[in-house]
Order: sequence, then structure tokens, then C-alpha cells
Amino acid sequence: MSWGTELWDQFDNLEKHTQWGIDILEKYIKFVKERTEIEISYAKQLRNLSKKYQPKRNSKEEEEYKYTSCKAFISTLNEMNDYAGQHEVISENMTSQITVELTRYVQELKQERKSHFHDGRKAQQHIETCWKQLESSKRRFERDCKEADRAQQYFEKMDADINVTKADVEKARQQAQLRHQMAEDSKADYSSTLQKFNHEQHEHYYTHIPSIFQKIQEMDERRIVRIGESMKTYAEVDRQVIPIIGKCLDGIAKAAESIDQKNDSQLVIEAYKSGFEPPGDIEFEDYTQPMKRTISETSLSNSRGDSKTELKFAGKSKGKLWPFIKKNKSPKQQKEPLSHRFNEFMTSKPKIHCFRSLKRGGAGPEDFSNLPPEQRRKKLQQKVDELNKEIQKEMDQRDAITKMKDVYVKNPQMGDPGSLDHKLIEVGQNIEKLRLEVQKFEAWLTEVEGRLPVRGDQARRQSGMYEAQTATSVNNCAQDRESPDGSYTEEQGQENELKMMATDFDDEFDDEEPLPTIGTCKALYTFEGQNEGTISIAEGEILYVIEEDKGDGWTRIRRNEDEEGYVPTSYVEVYLDKNAKGAMTYI
Repeated sequence: MSWGTELWDQFDNLEKHTQWGIDILEKYIKFVKERTEIEISYAKQLRNLSKKYQPKRNSKEEEEYKYTSCKAFISTLNEMNDYAGQHEVISENMTSQITVELTRYVQELKQERKSHFHDGRKAQQHIETCWKQLESSKRRFERDCKEADRAQQYFEKMDADINVTKADVEKARQQAQLRHQMAEDSKADYSSTLQKFNHEQHEHYYTHIPSIFQKIQEMDERRIVRIGESMKTYAEVDRQVIPIIGKCLDGIAKAAESIDQKNDSQLVIEAYKSGFEPPGDIEFEDYTQPMKRTISETSLSNSRGDSKTELKFAGKSKGKLWPFIKKNKSPKQQKEPLSHRFNEFMTSKPKIHCFRSLKRGGAGPEDFSNLPPEQRRKKLQQKVDELNKEIQKEMDQRDAITKMKDVYVKNPQMGDPGSLDHKLIEVGQNIEKLRLEVQKFEAWLTEVEGRLPVRGDQARRQSGMYEAQTATSVNNCAQDRESPDGSYTEEQGQENELKMMATDFDDEFDDEEPLPTIGTCKALYTFEGQNEGTISIAEGEILYVIEEDKGDGWTRIRRNEDEEGYVPTSYVEVYLDKNAKGAMTYI
């Protein structure tokens, strides 16, 4: 089966067929290229999807991912990220092993096809030239024969005519002989040309064309084999990543199996446990007696008219209700039944108690006194651990600088040892500052741990104790009130105060006193305070510091009683008063 023998006369059709084969190959290349683009796009979308649902760093959402179900979800997102990576591998391998290779092969194939058909056309032109030569020789032979016949007839006519001179007859005879000789020569030339053409034609159809067509056939068969190999590679590229994709799916299944509902339930307890004890029983109040109501120590209400039970507070201190019960401001308004107030307490949600907690994006007091005891203890312990880690980092940095200084001392050409002294001093100051912070938070932690309620203690189950804890938690934003540090007090001496708390509750947002100054600062640079909450300063200006940098890069300062705000900490040089601990008044 050979194209050279079977398709000897189908040169044009073979040319069309081979071009079609190249078109098919280019179409397959385009298909693979679009597949790689889909894989890249799919991988990108998977990565974006995984990134979209990843918890944001240093956010509340990140803290919520401590539950096993959320951890499993994070593992799923990570596995999907690896899964997307495998699709990128598919795209890369298909591009390098199929698209690039086939594109180069197509260029070579086009050149080879062009060469073969150029040879075919050259052979075709040669046989056509030989045919034209044969036709020309044949026509010349035919013309010479006709001219010889006419010359012979003219000679015979002249020879038969008696009126024609002998000279004219001789001339006609010579002309006839010349024409006859020319015809013979043309005959010999035609015969020779015919033999030559027959030979060329035989070589053309039995040697040259079969050879060229055989090469074209082999070229086309190689194209077919190559496209088959590419399809096999196409499948192998997918098959190679199946084990890794299987591992990704196994990782998702393993993460799902690691979910522990009991552990998550325990984490909920640890996250929201307040440390309070449930309130005690409410004593019966007899309304049938004509005498004035007697207020029990565990009652939720309080009579304003009873001067014996009324507790006077200095300054701005006021009586407090249970948490979340609003103040009855209208003297004419009748008091609600006790059952209504209790239902309101059970169904109401906590509210923000003061504006001060909103000024830094919701940040509470430094000692976390706005939190219930158990949550406060956890936050303080977390803060102590963070400070200890920072101290360890500073100590490691100090050790590294010390070693570098020793190297400089031994090898002065490497550097000046004195250039590291200021760094050592700075690191030492940072360590000392962090240690003071640790001592401060450890003191608060010790205080909280000593005041946590003990489960089963009947004395702590009394309603008066519960009121003391809840009332103190509501009023923690006022630093100058019942407890200096805002912690939860439980002394028995507050019983009279707690009775008064059952009648009134401060408005959610009380008017604040100006914060005391804790030092001064000097503006190192000019700052234009254009955003809300900031203040503009001029270089060299002296101002009062009323709140230190809480780690967010901003310091709160005051110029006068009506002008205060935040400025970047790096723009000012702060001079804190060591004796001032939140008690120094503004001058």
C-alpha cells in the first residue's frame, strides 16, 4: 500500500489532504492551549476562594477558629489550595510537553511538506516540459512532411509542363529534395524526442513521483503517530496528579474526622464562662400588710424613701441596678411588676456602657476590668504570656548584639564595638519596660484569681453577692467609682449599696470627666490632623499626654480643655510623670 503507486495521479488531492492534516494538528494544539488556560483560571479561582474564606490575621474571626470544626474547615481550605496547585501543574506540563512540542513540530512539518511538494511540482514541470518538446518536434515533423509533399507535387507539375524551361524544372527538383531531406531530419528528431519523453515519463510515474509520494505518506503517518502520542501524554499528565489530588481529598476527609463536638462544647464554656454564680432565691414580699413594704436583701427593687437603707456616695457615684435594667427616670411612672423586670433581665442583651471603650475602636480598659472574672483572668494570662514572649525576643536580640560586640572587640576591622552600645541600652530599656508591664498584669491576675467564686459555696449564691458582681461589671468604665481598679468586689460592707442598686441604673453613656494628664510631650514634626479624632500639632510645640500608646501607634494628647486628640507616637517625644498613675489632674 503506497501512495506512489495507488495515487500516482492525485497530486492535488494529496496536497489538500496533507494541509488538512496540519490543520487538524493545529486545532488540537489550540484545544490543549485552551484546556491549560481553563486549568490556570480554575486554579486561580480555587486559590482566591481559599484565600477569601481564610480568617483574617489578628481579628476576632481568627480567634473563632479554635474550634475543631473551624480547624477542619481551615484544613479543607489549605487542601483546596494544594488541589489548585495540582491544576497548575497540569497546565504547566501540558504546555511544556504538548503545546510547545507540537507547535515546534508543526513548523517542521510545514517545512517538510513544502519541500516534498516543491519536488513534486518540479518533477511535474519537468515532464510537462518534455511533453512540450515532444509536441513541438511532432508539429515540426508534420509541417516538414507537408512542405515536402507540396514541393514534390510542384516538381512533378513543372516537369510535365513543356513550356517550362529546364532550369525551372531543375530548381523545382532541388527544392523538392531539400524539403524531403528536412522532413527526414524532422522525423529523426521527432523519433529521438519521443523516445526521450517516453523514458522521462516512465521515470516520472514509476520512480520520481512514487518516491516523492512515499515521503509525503511517511510524513503524514508521522503526523498521525505524533498526535496519538500527544493524546496519550494528555491523559498521562492528568493521571500523574491523581495520587496527589487523592491525598488532598484524603486530607479533607481526615480533617472532617478530626471534628470533636465535645471539645467544641468545652471551648464554648471556656470562651463565655463568666465566673458568676446563679442568683439566689427571691424572698416573698407580703403586700397584704398595711405597713410600709419591707425590702429584703435579695429583692430586685429598692425604696427611695427609706433613708435608713439609702447609701450616700461621694462625687458622681450613683445607685446601680442589676445589669441591663434601665433607670426609671419619670417620677410619675408606676413601677413595673417584679416579674416584668426579671423577664426583661433574662431576655435583654448587654449594651456598651461608656464612650471611652469606643474611642480606640472598641478597646476596653487595660486591666480588662470590663470583662467577667473568668474571661478577665484568661485575657490577663494571655497578656502575660505575650509579654513574656516579647521579653524573650528582646533577650535573644540582646545576646546577639553582645556576641556581635565581642566579635568587633576581637576583630576591630569588622566594626566599631562602641556603635552597638546604644542598641544594647535601648534593648535593656525595652526589657525593663516589658518586665514592669508583666509585673503589673501579674498583679492584676493574682487579684482576679484570688476573687474568683468557688463553686458550691452557699454564701456566694446569695442574690446580694450576684448583684455586687453584676453591678460592678456595669460600672467598670468609671475609674473613680466603687473599685479603684475596676475589679469585682465582694465585701459584705457593700450590702447597703447593693440594695440601692435595685432601684436605679446609670444611663448607658454618662458624661465623662476629662482624663488626667500623665506627662508632657514635645512635637518632633508637624502633623496635620485631618481625620476625625486626631489633632494638628506644630514642630517644637509642648503638649500634655493624657493616654499612652496602646500598641496601635497613636498617643492621645491635650492642648487645652477644649482641644485634644490623637497624634502618631513617632511624631512626639513623650516625657511621662513617674508619679502619675491616672491620678494627676490637668493644669
